[in-house]
Amino acid sequence: MPAPYSFSRRLIQASRTATVAPLAFALSGCDWVVLNPAGDVARQQANLVLLSTALMLLIIVPVMALTVWFAWRYRAANTAATYDPEWHHSTKLELVIWSAPLAIIIALGSITWVATHALDPWRPLTRLDAQHGFAADAQPIEVQVVALDWKWLFIYPGQNIASVNELVLPEGRQVRFRITSSTVMNSFYVPALAGQIYAMPGMETQLHAVFNRTGSFAGLSANFSGAGFSHMHFAARSVTPEAFNQWAGGIRQTGAKLDRTSYLTLDRPSEHVAVSHYATIAPDLFDAVVNLCVRPGKLCAGDMAAIDAHGGTGRTGVLNLAALTYDKSGREHVVPAKADYTDAGLHKFVRAWCADNHPLRTAAARDAATAFTTNPSS
Repeated sequence: MPAPYSFSRRLIQASRTATVAPLAFALSGCDWVVLNPAGDVARQQANLVLLSTALMLLIIVPVMALTVWFAWRYRAANTAATYDPEWHHSTKLELVIWSAPLAIIIALGSITWVATHALDPWRPLTRLDAQHGFAADAQPIEVQVVALDWKWLFIYPGQNIASVNELVLPEGRQVRFRITSSTVMNSFYVPALAGQIYAMPGMETQLHAVFNRTGSFAGLSANFSGAGFSHMHFAARSVTPEAFNQWAGGIRQTGAKLDRTSYLTLDRPSEHVAVSHYATIAPDLFDAVVNLCVRPGKLCAGDMAAIDAHGGTGRTGVLNLAALTYDKSGREHVVPAKADYTDAGLHKFVRAWCADNHPLRTAAARDAATAFTTNPSS
């Protein structure tokens, strides 16, 4: 027995070396930022990954070890092993085989349920890290994120500045991201800060996060979005509050103006876009991007929803028919009509339409009733 035991031990050690050594070599050039992040949200997510992996290894490692042990124990040359061709059931083994995975699933499910609610991206943070909370009067900084083809626009409404392909945040201050996309679905991801979250056109999502230390990190798009997707990277820097104020102040002195006209120029597809800054921002620009009405004469999605909530326009919808036509490249044909197609005019129409007892709405309801009476099956 000593000889086979010694051989099996050497076999296991050799297998371990053969497995771990190539793995360590392959991972030697990897960036471990996901498991060693700079933000508390990403830190909690990394802990969740490690804990989940450890729980699963409680099953995987014994199964792999037993596979090797069974192959060695019941090899043809080992006459000491019990040979029982009629064996077909063991209650003890069944209990182990089913109870262990069931316990793992219950544990993983419980941990996932708790973490999913605690790390809800819409939920404001309650702590800076595991040892420190936020000051009672601390206010989060808001950053509006727009995914363009193929670049990132970051708007700082509180500082009235914006940057392209550069995200600078003060260390130790909670950040509230408002995220959308100008064209197709994208994915905003700073591995050192928090998990990825999708950016979708015509919709807004949010993410709350915080940097716990200063440093330079990478940001990217984690969702394929076309030809320039591979170049859709940006610099994410965590700096001291003083350095952040200096950075914002410098932009206000040198940057250009970002209004709707300059945004439409920036929105054109482009690759390898250099970092640029804007000193002043149109106050309603982000909301216009979300509502798909940056281009003059476009009816905002929110206004359209307000009209629909009041029964629609019926046959009187000639006014907004062309204004609802949307094509980001400007190829749409806007049909002239006897109506005010300025943004102010469209908003005035919506407010009037949604007012009580509006004559046009009464006419639309009458048209709908007439159509229903004529063809009830429709």
